[in-house]
Amino acid sequence: MMSADTTATSAREAISRGHTFAAACLAHILHDGYSSMLYLLLPSWQTELALSLTQVGILKTLYSAAMAVGQVPASRLSERWSEKLPLAAGTFITAAVVFALHWAMTPLALGLLLAIGGLGASVQHPLASALISRTYGGSALRAKLGTYNFAGDLGKMIIPALLTVLIAAFGWRSGTAWIGVLGVGTAAVLLIAVPQRADGPAPEGQKHTPLRAPLAEPVRRRGFAVLSAVGMLDSATRTGLLTFLPFILARKGADAAIVGSALSLVFAGGAVGKFACGALATRLGILRTVAATELGTASAILLVLILPLSVCLALMPVLGIMLNGTSSVLYGTVPELSPNGHEARAFGFFYTLTIGADAIAPTLYGVVADAVGLSGTILLVTVVVLLILPLLAVLRPAVEEHRRLP
Repeated sequence: MMSADTTATSAREAISRGHTFAAACLAHILHDGYSSMLYLLLPSWQTELALSLTQVGILKTLYSAAMAVGQVPASRLSERWSEKLPLAAGTFITAAVVFALHWAMTPLALGLLLAIGGLGASVQHPLASALISRTYGGSALRAKLGTYNFAGDLGKMIIPALLTVLIAAFGWRSGTAWIGVLGVGTAAVLLIAVPQRADGPAPEGQKHTPLRAPLAEPVRRRGFAVLSAVGMLDSATRTGLLTFLPFILARKGADAAIVGSALSLVFAGGAVGKFACGALATRLGILRTVAATELGTASAILLVLILPLSVCLALMPVLGIMLNGTSSVLYGTVPELSPNGHEARAFGFFYTLTIGADAIAPTLYGVVADAVGLSGTILLVTVVVLLILPLLAVLRPAVEEHRRLP
């Protein structure tokens, strides 16, 4: 009887963990999809509202900046209270904003909505990551975090592709309204799917211990700081390029449908890159993999700038692999350079810095684009990505010391 009860309890716990993990991945799919679909909307907003490239960058910055501001407060929520309610509420707020874009008739209204939407979206990364960390431990945690990270890239493919179809059928205003309805439904699913036991701190004896790096504190601090700097430059490169890639393609003759397809190809390549670069890192090591992807990113950016449209479209998946592959390597290294027992807070700080760079980049590059043109701006993006290479030498001691640990 006791064995049967134990088996039934284990089965219920496994189902509960599965629901928790599925809910975290669903949240990542929706929120990353929302963030990525903004790139598709920027040209429409510029044309309809007569915006400069600087103003286009500011709109993207408002969303990302609001999302960055909420990262650390949201991670503190995961340490003290429940992930369930804030995750569902933040998702609902962002979805409601996407729906309300239908009525945005001025740049001010659009900017205000994007800021509110970014604040709602700020809960997703730290809370979903903490939710998974609270549910799984050991090697299972690393595998689950990798799958969760991949789920975000699925969202980057699915949501923009769906919006492309809706824009072609109904226009961008009605298209975003339907995408907003999808998000409201997702918020309801999250409220149901996250098990009740995830609310509040788990009992001490039931906590899982994630992978931790017992490094010397000065080495750990320096390593985490450099890792964050690399993440910021990588994020700024990705956002800077994706913000103005639709304009580069439009200059080569692409219409809205072609731009949407190109972005979907980039995000599809990005999803492949998350897995490919994770596997590559086990063979080449973290530092060599990052160096290879950043050199590949710089090369792909230059080719997109000079090649004709048809060849550019064929290059989009490769660009996506290089552009997104680095982030999976960096993300997986955060727990190794985190203070013991504060992985959620470390994720919060890492996301704040990288999303902060994501927020600032479009405005800065928009100012540059208005001053020197699109081509000069893309060349600057290429220079920025190459700045990562010397930082890898500074990161090496922390990575190598962790690798030597038993």
